[in-house]
Amino acid sequence: MTIVPVNLRGEDALGERGYRQLADIPDSVQVVDYFVNSQRVGAVVDEAIAEKDRLGIEAVWLQLGVIDEAAAQRARVAGLDVVMDTCPAMEHPASPVS
Repeated sequence: MTIVPVNLRGEDALGERGYRQLADIPDSVQVVDYFVNSQRVGAVVDEAIAEKDRLGIEAVWLQLGVIDEAAAQRARVAGLDVVMDTCPAMEHPASPVS
């Protein structure tokens, strides 16, 4: 699994090139995992919906404590799987990140 960091500054992370927004990513992305607060996640879920066909996005994952039912519903209507208010490390603790 490759992690592609997207953040406001476009900073690199985990040895990977960073981007400022999903629209800047040239390659495919299967899952978008959000580390933003609940008040901001709606806008970035909408960005995933807008980029889903170009990037091949299949799912959005809202981290532990991040809850936005309306954004989750928009994502589902757009055909994305949604995981909300949980942490991948808790769900799949044995899954290595490479």
